[in-house]
Amino acid sequence: MAAKASRAAFGEALIELGATDDRIVTVDADLSKSTMTAKFAKAYPDRAFNLGIAESNMVGIGAGLALAGKIPFVCSFACFVVGRFETIRISVAYTNANVKIVGTHAGIAIGEDGYSQMGLEDIACIRALPNVPVIQPADELETKQVIACAVQHQGPLYLRLTRQNLEPVCPPDYQFRLGRWLVLRPGQDVTLIGTGGTVFNCLEAATLLEAQGISAEVVNAASIKPLDEELLLRSAGKTGHVVTAEDHAIAGGLGGAVAEALGEALPTPLRRLGVQGFGESGDAKGLYAKHGLDPAGIAGAIRKFLNR
Repeated sequence: MAAKASRAAFGEALIELGATDDRIVTVDADLSKSTMTAKFAKAYPDRAFNLGIAESNMVGIGAGLALAGKIPFVCSFACFVVGRFETIRISVAYTNANVKIVGTHAGIAIGEDGYSQMGLEDIACIRALPNVPVIQPADELETKQVIACAVQHQGPLYLRLTRQNLEPVCPPDYQFRLGRWLVLRPGQDVTLIGTGGTVFNCLEAATLLEAQGISAEVVNAASIKPLDEELLLRSAGKTGHVVTAEDHAIAGGLGGAVAEALGEALPTPLRRLGVQGFGESGDAKGLYAKHGLDPAGIAGAIRKFLNR
């Protein structure tokens, strides 16, 4: 399986699922070519709604469609759709409307478009809503399973998808389940938890660390809310050290959720890796290196953390 952006896998999954479930509709704000719903609109023109650059209106219409029995996928860049937080809060979360909010172009890895287009605070915002799960798949296989899960899930949820291509990381027989994580590589010295665009880099970092005598357990946390607390506590209890790596602001993301869970259940030394300050324009690899989210940066942070 070749590397593929999760937004591209999302677009393909939507067309397949739409063929057998006519409740599925897409709602876009003038970015259907970027969110990869344009082909769905071509295949099912009466089930695709492009509302122009009016994201609050898009969210509100999505809620109305859901309350009328449809399964709307409300799509935009993560920063633009979650930027309409108040509308999501009242129209979607408070009414428990069956809306699937899709934020593409998440994180600094969108590259040259710069901070104004980067979703870096979106997880923190949506995590604050009591009834909205947050899912960020790590590769094509997982994305397609996540979309199928989203259709079956009753109630709102938030899907966080990438612009950049993602290398395959999940085994062929993998089955996504909400609230469950996947151990991609067992280890003894440190638990390394990645999500979305950072998971492959976590695996690469573990290879670098192995050459230096450090055994890292690598975990794919696609389900950011709810967390897999059982797996987290089991792994943390074994290794005694936890590191999270995410393409999101350090406050309120996966690292924040892990810190909260560990703080209440099993206080464990924790290091959170993420985006410091605001994003900026640059190529994706260079930005990951600058923010310590490339394999060398993650491995270096772990060595420092373990005093090794």
